[in-house]
This record gives sequence, C-alpha cells and structure tokens, in this order.
Amino acid sequence: MGEVGDRPQVLRRRGCTCTKEDFLPEESFKSWGNYTRSLSEMWPRLKDRILTRSLDETELNEIRARSHNEMKKNLKWWDLMWFGIGAVIGAGIFVLTGREAKQGAGPAVVLSYVVSGISAMLAVFCYTEFAVEIPVAGGSFAYLRVELGDFMAFIAAGNILLEYVIGGAAVARAWTSYFATLLNHHPDDFRIITNLAPDYNKLDPIAVVVLIIVCIVAVLSTKGTSRFNYIASIIHIAVIVFIIIAGLTHADTKNYTNFIPFGSRGVFKASAVLFFAYVGFDAVSTMAEETKDPGRDIPIGLVGSMAITTLAYCLLAVTLCLMQPYAEIDKDAPFSVAFQAVGMGWAKYIVAFGALKGMTTVLLVGAVGQARYLTHIARTHMVPPWLALVHPKTGTPSNATAVMLGATAVIAFFTDLDILSSLLSISTLFIFSLVGVALIVRRHYVSGETTLSNWAKLVAFIVLIIGSSIATAVYWALGGDGWIGFVITVPLWFLSTCGLWLTVPKAREPKIWGVPLVPWLPSASIAINIFLLGSIDAHSFMRFGLWTAVILVYYFFFGLHASYDTAKEADQARLGLKLEGGLKSPNNGVSG
Repeated sequence: MGEVGDRPQVLRRRGCTCTKEDFLPEESFKSWGNYTRSLSEMWPRLKDRILTRSLDETELNEIRARSHNEMKKNLKWWDLMWFGIGAVIGAGIFVLTGREAKQGAGPAVVLSYVVSGISAMLAVFCYTEFAVEIPVAGGSFAYLRVELGDFMAFIAAGNILLEYVIGGAAVARAWTSYFATLLNHHPDDFRIITNLAPDYNKLDPIAVVVLIIVCIVAVLSTKGTSRFNYIASIIHIAVIVFIIIAGLTHADTKNYTNFIPFGSRGVFKASAVLFFAYVGFDAVSTMAEETKDPGRDIPIGLVGSMAITTLAYCLLAVTLCLMQPYAEIDKDAPFSVAFQAVGMGWAKYIVAFGALKGMTTVLLVGAVGQARYLTHIARTHMVPPWLALVHPKTGTPSNATAVMLGATAVIAFFTDLDILSSLLSISTLFIFSLVGVALIVRRHYVSGETTLSNWAKLVAFIVLIIGSSIATAVYWALGGDGWIGFVITVPLWFLSTCGLWLTVPKAREPKIWGVPLVPWLPSASIAINIFLLGSIDAHSFMRFGLWTAVILVYYFFFGLHASYDTAKEADQARLGLKLEGGLKSPNNGVSG
C-alpha cells in the first residue's frame, strides 16, 4: 500500500484469485516452524489482541485500503431508507406473527412488537452515531474494534456472521412456504421429506435456488440492487396497506376479548422471538462506506425506516388478531389463511405475492449487508483476506457475497424456521448489547486523556449496569413473577447509570451527529436487550454456546495469529513512515 500525502493509495487487484497468499499470507503460516512458534506465543498474543483498540482513522483509511479496490459511493438517504424497509419487513411479520399470536402472546402480540420495536429503535440510535463517525463496511464489527478491542470484536463478528446466515436461511425457507400458498399448495409440498432428525428433515431446494439468484443480483451492482429494492418495497408497502384496510373491514372485536391469554410472560417471550422481525436494519450501517453524505443520510435512513417498520408491524398484528381468534390462526401462512376464513379467498394471492416481494428484498439487502461485514472482517485478516477483495468492475465484494450466501443455502436446505428464529434473536440481542456498551465507552473514554480514576469508575459502572440487567433477566427467566427481585435489580441499574452520568465526565463529543441522552439511552438499550435474552429457551442458548466455542477454536489456531501478524506489520510500516517524515522535517517531532 503506497502513500499519497496523508491518504493511503488503494492498490487495484483482480477480484478472484486463489493462491495460498490469498488465504494465509501472514508470517505465522510461512512454515510449520513459524506456526509452532506462533502457537507457543498464543497467550501473549491474545493479551495484546484483548487490550489493543483500533482508531477511527485506521478503520477509515488503512483497513479499508486492504480491499485493493474502492466501493462506489452512490447511495443517498432515500436509498438507505428503502434498504432499511426492504431489509426488515419480510418473514418476521408474515410468518412469526401468526406463530407467536397462536402459541405465545395471543392478541397481545402487538405489545410484543412494541417491546421489540423499542429495543430495536434504541439500538438504531447507537448504530447511527457509529455509522456517521466511522462510515466503513464493517458495521458493528468495526465499531467494537475501535472501542472494545480486537478480541471482543471477533466474538461479535462470529455472531454477526451467524446472524446473517441464519436470518437469510429463515427467510429463504419462509419464501418457499408463501410460494406454495400462492400456488394453492401446502408449504411442505415443495419440500423433500426425509428420515433425518426432527427440525432438519424437510429439505428445501427452492430456498437454495432463490439464494443463488439473489447472490448473482447482489454481486452485479449495489446501486442496481438499491433501485430494485425500493421499487419492490413500494409494491410491498402497497400490499401492506391493502392487508390493513381490507382486513379491518372484517374485524371482530370479540377476538380481542381475551387479550393476554398467556400472561405478561407470554408477551415478553414472544417479543424475544419477534425481535427476529426487526433484524436487518444493521445491514444498512454496513453501507455507510458507499453513502455520499453519511452525516445526513445515515440518521434519516436508519431512524426513518425503523419508525415506518414499527408502525407497519403493529398495525398488521392488530389486523390479524381482529380477523381471526388467535387459536385459529395458521402458523405457516397466517394472513393468507385469515383472508380465506373471512370469505376473501382471492386476497390470499395478493398477500402471498406481497410476502414474496418482501422476503425477496430482505434476502437481497441481507446479501449486500452480510458480504460487507465479512469483507471488513477479512480486511483485518481475522478471516482469510481473499474474502476482502472488491471486484474492480462491479465495485462489490463478490468473494464474500458468494461465500456467505453459499453457507446460507446449506443451512436453509436443512433447518426448520423455529430453530432458526430463536437462535438468531440471541445473536442479535447479544451484539446490540455490545454496541450499547461500546457507545458508552466512546463517549466517556479517550486513551491518553481519561484519568485512571475516571477509567476505573467507568469500568465499575458498566459492570454494574450489565450485572443488574443480567440479574433482572435471570430473575424473570427463573419464574420470578413477584416484585421483590425487581425492586433490587431495577434500582441498581438506575443508580449505576445515574452514577456514570454524574461522576464520569464526557471525554468526547460526536463530530457530526450524536445519540441524545447518553449514557441513559445506550444503558437502556443494554438493559432491554439483556432482559429479552432472558425470555429465550435454554436449547437456543446451548446452540449459541456451541457456536461461540467453535469460533473461539478457529480464533486461537488461525484468526489470532493472522490478525496479530497483520497488526504488527501495519505498526512497523506506520513507524517507518513517521521516522521518514521526521528525517525530512526536523522541526516536527515523532509522536509516540
């Protein structure tokens, strides 16, 4: 990487190469002897990666330049808003609403959407400040690298990738269900039934074909994808308006008589699962690198799309439960069957068509977002740098797109939607909690400026905020319906946030756009995300723990050493440039 003035010069390179240097170019993998020495230094290297934090400028310039070709800056707030709507409104509302209304919350499913929407909106604000200040393709991975360090960023990265793979697989399988409904077939008619274990025995070839088509479109052009997305999303919004108006003409308020049949616990349990319906907006933050004016476009695009989405979800949930008694709602194609039940059988085709359009845009925007996440992770060499390459003609990360959608297709082929939705919610809520922590750190800590006492107070209050939130979630999860436990844990959260607000001074103010009410807003985001985690079943946590263990094994044997070598090589290059600059300009000292 050459230098022109103060900015890195991007080296252009072919998008698809397949040599050892593309996958393991680092010094630790040059020979078996090198690798053995690297393993013997694992703990010092791990300590370095835990304590090392990246810089905004490093993410914006040096790391981004490792893709060898620039992504094209051609998106505006209008594109981002429609990307947000297209990314979110899909399988969640058209499938999970029926399942949770029937089995989890009853007509109070609308309250579940409100709770999930509040949690998502708080996370949107946290994401927005980072996306404006650090407009790179890495999204939350880049934000966590800057504020919480490399190791924590990698843990989040592994779960980010899991989130996108599972989310895409779930939507692809739901696509098959509504496609079958459109053709007057049962959802399983187009699946291959096998003797595999339950929840993995219904093979879905249609989902695989859909993902292949989406991959091709996503690789060709980001701007073209954007145009297709907002045209499809406009049609989708029109269908949603039709569902609400036509459905409410057949509303029966008697269906709301037993509003909360499963109690408050059912509402929050459904909310944790329905958080899946809001997943996708974080993909918009990964497009910051391709946005013309991040400071203006990202806040409008992210907050605007989330507000529209939350309103649409609540209205659709109310409509569904007014049309049919909650016990009679079909869990696979709820809206289509509801219209058939009220004598509007023809409307099910409009509903199925709208659902297919929505799920198609969710898959498309997800493909764009997940590829950019993986691209930025690969720029740090935590995964092979081959995945970071941007195609010189299309300006898109073609390698990362193909790999991510390939993995998504494999999962979609085997795995049932119920398994996918719960596991996805865990990964997402975990990551959103970390982004809330990172925002608090960003505002209250600057290396070399924050005093040791203020740093100690900051750490203590963050630990108390997280600890009190976990205690509240655990008390709820263990069946604590009384008020005694909450009287202890909730005031502890409040006092911890108040102590942080009053005693730890701000170390940094946002340059362009900032989240209001810091630290209260990010602290509330942490608390509600952790609380919703307490409503997810134990089996999903076991799968989450297993996946985390798998990525840690990979990290300790490959990702740690590759990223360590890359970081040290960059440090040496940076030091060499400083020394060279110091020799050329004697009056300018070399900073430490």
